[in-house]
Amino acid sequence: MKDLFRLLARLPLPVLHAAGVMLGWVAFLASPTYRRRFVANARQAGYGMGAVLGAVGEAGKLVGEAPRLWFGKPVTLLWEGEHLIDQARADGRGIVFLTPHLGCFEATAQGYASRYGRITVLYRPARKAWLRDLVDTARARPNLATAPTTLAGVKQMLKALKGGEAVGLLPDQVPPEGLGAWAPFFGKPAYTMTLSARLAQQTGAAVLLAWGERLAWGRGFRIRLRAWPGELAAEPAAAAAQVNARMEELVRECPRQYLWGYARYKTPAAGAVR
Repeated sequence: MKDLFRLLARLPLPVLHAAGVMLGWVAFLASPTYRRRFVANARQAGYGMGAVLGAVGEAGKLVGEAPRLWFGKPVTLLWEGEHLIDQARADGRGIVFLTPHLGCFEATAQGYASRYGRITVLYRPARKAWLRDLVDTARARPNLATAPTTLAGVKQMLKALKGGEAVGLLPDQVPPEGLGAWAPFFGKPAYTMTLSARLAQQTGAAVLLAWGERLAWGRGFRIRLRAWPGELAAEPAAAAAQVNARMEELVRECPRQYLWGYARYKTPAAGAVR
C-alpha cells in the first residue's frame, strides 16, 4: 500500500482531485447509510442538497489528495491571518489550533510545521494494522508529531504547550467516552471533546481557529486563521458548547467543503482514560 501511495504521489494535484471527485460520488451513490447521514446532517444545519452538493466531490478529494500530502512534494499553501501566530509566538505562548472536518485539515498542520516549527496533532490510531502503519509512516514528517487519544497523548500535548509549542485538534471529532460532554452542534446534542478547552486553560495557550480551504483546480490550499473571541468558559459543558459554536461559524464559511457524511452525532465509544 505504501508503494501505491508513493506512486500516486507523483501525480499532479489536479489529477488526484479529479479522481477524488469520482470516488466521492461512487461512495455517495453506493452507500445508502452514508448518503442518509450526509443529507440528514446537512438538513440539521439548515442546508438543502443544492447548497452542499459540491461536498460530495470534496469528500472524495480529501482521499484523493492524501498520497500527495503524505508522500509527495510540498503543495502550494497560502496564508490568511498568520499575524495571529506571529503574535502568540512573540508573547511566548503555546498555540491550540482548533480545526473542524472542513477542507483539508492535513494541510494546516503540515503548513505550520514547515513554516513555524514543531506542532503536535491529536489523532485516533486506525484500527486496522495496515492502515495504522501507512498513516504513521506518512505523518512522520519534520516538526510534525502525533499524540494518541490516551493519557500519554494528553501529557504529550500539555508538555508541548508548556514549552511554547503548538498543538492541533479536530474538536468536532467524537471523543471516546469520558473525554467529552454533550453540547449542541447545529441545534442537536453531540458528544464533544473537552480536551481543547482544558489544554488552553491549564497552559495559558492562545486558541486559534484554523481550516485549510481547498482551492479550485488543484491550485493548492489557503490556510485561514481566526482568533478565539472572548474567554473560554470554566465549566466543561459550557466550554464544549462554545467550541461547537465556533466550529459552526467556520463550517458556514464554506459548507461545500465540510464532511457532512461524518457521524457527528454518534454515541461515544467506551474505554477512554478519564
